[in-house]
Amino acid sequence: MSTQRVDPYAVPGRPCSIAAALQVVGDRWSLLAVREVTFGNHRFREIAKNTGAPTDRLSARLKSLVADGVLERRPLPAEPRHDGYYLTEAGRDLVGVIRELLRWGDRWLTTSPPMKLRHHDHDFTPRPICAHCGEPVTQGEVHAEVTAEGWTLTGPVAGSPGHAGEGRA
Repeated sequence: MSTQRVDPYAVPGRPCSIAAALQVVGDRWSLLAVREVTFGNHRFREIAKNTGAPTDRLSARLKSLVADGVLERRPLPAEPRHDGYYLTEAGRDLVGVIRELLRWGDRWLTTSPPMKLRHHDHDFTPRPICAHCGEPVTQGEVHAEVTAEGWTLTGPVAGSPGHAGEGRA
């Protein structure tokens, strides 16, 4: 199953891919479940134990992640009678997001990083590279260009769809 596409104008507020993404993975248990599957934990009980999620909530989140095309259920190699959860292509694309959340949490929230990411025999430090030109990218070099009809960076344009809570026609 592939991920469902969302009309960005159907999301409340500013038409935005971040808002659309948060509808799928915007709760604590969803990203933690994806983290666990990324770590190779495919069984429900492993995911539940390692996330600390209440089993009813986790079950609902896993079902949603499967329906949204982030995870898929398929037989476990060692126990074909039981299904496990595996990342789809869309799920694998979330790995970079999870790494950035880990980096941010290490820098700003935890007293001591409880985990390190390693690349071969050294610590892994992600570094953004522009896929178009191959140059390293710093935050100051990136800017937003609004392509949503009737919107600017400061908000909706008066009289346009999306202004004052109006929907897109």
